[in-house]
Amino acid sequence: MKNRLLIAGFWLLSLTAAKAQDTVSSFTFNLEECIDYAFNNQYGVKNAELDVEMAESVVKETIGGGLPQVSGVLNFQDYLKLPTQLIPGEFFGQEPGTYIPVQFGTQFALTYGLEATQLLFDGSYFVGLQASKVYKELSEKNLRRSRIETAIAVSKAYYTTLVTEERLQLTDVNIARLKRQLDETQALYENGFAEKIDMDRLQVMYNNTLTERENLTRLAALNIQMLKFQMGMPIQHELKLKETIDDIQFEPVLLLNEDMDPSNRIEYSLLETQASLNELDLKRYKSTMLPRLEAFGSYNRMGQENQFGDLFNGDGQYFPTTVVGLRLTIPLIGGGQKWQQIRQAKLSLRKTENELDNLKNAISLEVKQANTNYINSLESMANQERNMELAEEVYRVAQIKYSQGVGSSLEVTTAETSLKEAQTNYINSLYEALIAKIDLQKATGTIETE
Repeated sequence: MKNRLLIAGFWLLSLTAAKAQDTVSSFTFNLEECIDYAFNNQYGVKNAELDVEMAESVVKETIGGGLPQVSGVLNFQDYLKLPTQLIPGEFFGQEPGTYIPVQFGTQFALTYGLEATQLLFDGSYFVGLQASKVYKELSEKNLRRSRIETAIAVSKAYYTTLVTEERLQLTDVNIARLKRQLDETQALYENGFAEKIDMDRLQVMYNNTLTERENLTRLAALNIQMLKFQMGMPIQHELKLKETIDDIQFEPVLLLNEDMDPSNRIEYSLLETQASLNELDLKRYKSTMLPRLEAFGSYNRMGQENQFGDLFNGDGQYFPTTVVGLRLTIPLIGGGQKWQQIRQAKLSLRKTENELDNLKNAISLEVKQANTNYINSLESMANQERNMELAEEVYRVAQIKYSQGVGSSLEVTTAETSLKEAQTNYINSLYEALIAKIDLQKATGTIETE
């Protein structure tokens, strides 16, 4: 019995492990593939796509308001007390000025039929139809903005991960170099050619570098998790990157056109669409002062009986009524509300136009700043890379001098510290250059969203 329970337990564990493996997927992506994955899975993009579908539904809803409207009518009445009418008494030989109360009709009445209306002219309807189409355009531009923001967030998280991996590689090189130097110094110490302080100093540096590597390893894992979050990928999935820092290409700096079209920026395009909506809003308020014309028609049958059952036994009397006509509604006096609405719409349009002018200047300034930052970051990165190469050479010479007995261990330690500082400066400048590259693409509106 015990063996059977153990076998059953192992079987359940194997099923659980197999199920867990089925739910965890592994991906190996480059930057473009990460962005494509985010476009299909990132929650902000998916909600923006739903907004586009909702806008399409709003357009169809608005169109439906101008199509024929048909409804069925069923009206049942039970006169618990019939209404009373007063008839002049002289009709029945009474004195003039007297009235005789009489009751007409039956206790039960049932009316059923159809009613239809068709809008013929309504200025606000046609303006609303235009506005619904512009609203759909606005939702499509919001989708593009969401995709741009997603591409930026994914790119920055991707580059952060690559930079951290580059730092790990440099740290591994430092660990190997320090371990080799530590072993050589220990051998010299054991043979009486080095002092213990030299070995202790190297040991401290070696231990600190190992701790740094552990921290970077945890940071690299966290950066991958952040990248998956920006992509909309489940955290439990595995993600590996195809590229390294060496695969990243920095575009050459170009002279920017001073007259760059600001509509390349999605923010400006969105504000232009908002201005179009404001213009249509103004037209809508003006159109409410125009007449409204609609056609209507109805067909009804009305039955009246004093016995409830007679309405449904086929012997009841039903009398048809058919009506067709036109209804013209002309606004006359509205207390000045419409004029104030028109005035408010004009002011809103002027505000949007002012915002467009301000945004145009802001975009021009942002492009210049982004271009300057990109140039500076590329130059800084190249300079820090040269400094790192020089620091490596200084360290190599200091180590040779020390091994030949013409240099001190302090000189080697100082060279090692300078090398690590140069590596840190290079990594920082590399990250700044990558971010500046993304910021320049954003400023010039050249981020791909397709």
